[in-house]
Amino acid sequence: MADSDSGEKTEEPTAKKLTDARKKGQIARSKDLGTLFVLVGSACAMLLMGDALASSMAQMMQHLFSLDRQEAMDVNAIFKVINDGVFQIVAPLLWIFFIVMLAAFIGNTLLGGMSFSWEAMMPKASKLSPIAGFKRMFGVQAAVELIKSILKFFVVFIVAFLLLSGLFEQILGLSREAIPNNFEHAVSMLLWMFLVLALSIGIIVVIDAPYQVWNHNRQLKMTKQEVKDEHKSTEGSPEIKGRIRRTQYEMSQRRMMEDIPNSDVVITNPTHFSIALKYDAAVGGAPVLSAKGVDEMALHIRTIAKEHQIEIIQSPALARSLYYTAEVGDDIPEELFAAVAQVLAFIFQLNEHKKGRAKKPIPVAKELPIPDDFRY
Repeated sequence: MADSDSGEKTEEPTAKKLTDARKKGQIARSKDLGTLFVLVGSACAMLLMGDALASSMAQMMQHLFSLDRQEAMDVNAIFKVINDGVFQIVAPLLWIFFIVMLAAFIGNTLLGGMSFSWEAMMPKASKLSPIAGFKRMFGVQAAVELIKSILKFFVVFIVAFLLLSGLFEQILGLSREAIPNNFEHAVSMLLWMFLVLALSIGIIVVIDAPYQVWNHNRQLKMTKQEVKDEHKSTEGSPEIKGRIRRTQYEMSQRRMMEDIPNSDVVITNPTHFSIALKYDAAVGGAPVLSAKGVDEMALHIRTIAKEHQIEIIQSPALARSLYYTAEVGDDIPEELFAAVAQVLAFIFQLNEHKKGRAKKPIPVAKELPIPDDFRY
């Protein structure tokens, strides 16, 4: 008891707890993962569309610097040249923006998925509290962010140093290359260096993403009492559930007893089991088990049957088979059709005999055709 009331959050968050947290905008997020995708996406976009963008800009600048006197003196002509150049630049720029936006979307939803919460956007007094602000500044999370920032600095610094050391000869060789090849070579080197530097942040992401998932799960952990309270609030207390089950059972028993007077026969064990069967010849189909019970309930079924002059047949094997293989309101199993048919045939002939329309029928055989798999 002391352990359950200690208040320690030792239990994993329930599905309801996770759902409620998600509605509030509390999901696992890694800012470094989003930054990684944006930077890598930007580098890839420039590598893919950089040539097209540079070519479009070069054509526009070349046209602007080679205007003849008539075009230079005509404002409309100048605007037409600018418009043509801008339209040439728009296509590669749109592709670059699309790639960067797609990378940003993937990077920010890869961990935790999509989440939109009005509650998270609502202003909160705790966000404006200086005390809460100091706690955030000097808390554990702030220390973790500081460590990550230091690690990112050293990782990027080391990777940049290694890149510059490895490409030092090529960088010096740019001065010996002819224009504009040296410019193209320099831009290509810068873009690839930018891509490698962006990928280096992946070292931090490999550590940060699992940490964010773990930290999110840790913050949502629950005490044992919270789990019990949530279980009671969602599914009801055991006492109420037990009372509901008892009420449902009593209602089903009451309905079952109301169906006994409409039954055709009651098959008994003869004392421990009682099974009431109903067969509607007009509708056809299989006989239906209208009531069943053991011991006191079996006695109650027999009492009602006697009060309503329903025939009671003793067949221990058939009574046990029907009790264990069929529920109230179900058709009897196909494997017991032959045995039940003999009982119903006897009942119908007996009813005809009582009306003076037929001879007294032969009693039901003691051994009915019941498969071995249906003997209990």
